[in-house]
Amino acid sequence: MPITNAMVLAAGLGTRLRPVTDTLPKPLVRIAGKPMIDYVLDLLAAAGVTRAVVNVHHFAGQMEEHLGRREAPHILISDERDALMNSGGGLAKGLKLLDGGPVLVMNADLFWIGEKPRQPCNLKKLAEFFDPERMDMALLCVRLEDTTGHNGKRDFSLSEDGRLTRYEEGMEHPVVYAGAIAMDAALLADAPDEAFNLNIYFDRAIARGRLFGLMLEGHWITVGSPEAIAEAEAAIRRFRPEG
Repeated sequence: MPITNAMVLAAGLGTRLRPVTDTLPKPLVRIAGKPMIDYVLDLLAAAGVTRAVVNVHHFAGQMEEHLGRREAPHILISDERDALMNSGGGLAKGLKLLDGGPVLVMNADLFWIGEKPRQPCNLKKLAEFFDPERMDMALLCVRLEDTTGHNGKRDFSLSEDGRLTRYEEGMEHPVVYAGAIAMDAALLADAPDEAFNLNIYFDRAIARGRLFGLMLEGHWITVGSPEAIAEAEAAIRRFRPEG
């Protein structure tokens, strides 16, 4: 069964993308004519997601206006105007707007292109891969050579059985976290109400042997500076020459 609920983390200040983000929230920065968050929401909709929570803070009014024009998925707003909650706190707060059960989580400024047509998309495969009996979270991962805009840091080592551990120099099978998670909302039932980093839950899952990874097919893009916009657009042209 597909996962039909999602949360998109979109409340960050986008400081590294200044001066572009001095007047615009980072998720609305256009890459090849399309706001970054629309790449993300389109990927979720294509995977069968019908309802997505999006948290907002920086230029929240612009975000609400833009998201209000979307037809799919149906958008629910998690308002962080008063205080940023960091990745974990924002996720825990946003999940309270959903009914519980399995959920896909994505960052608003990380997306991919180049999926093979007429084959299950990455998010569908991630949803099918996630097994709550064995896993706290399943993360979509990507090889460094299949990224544009990344800083070169490897995040995890992926074992043959799919388990993830924190990457240390010299480890085999290094991967980059691609910013997409399949999990059960109940995992954050014990989360604090204040801001915290989601890495806490990654490390807990690793300690229990319950953090798993699935490799992404296609090319992954992140935009962390004004100069990276041109790099991202060049990557999109390589994979979509007709566009």
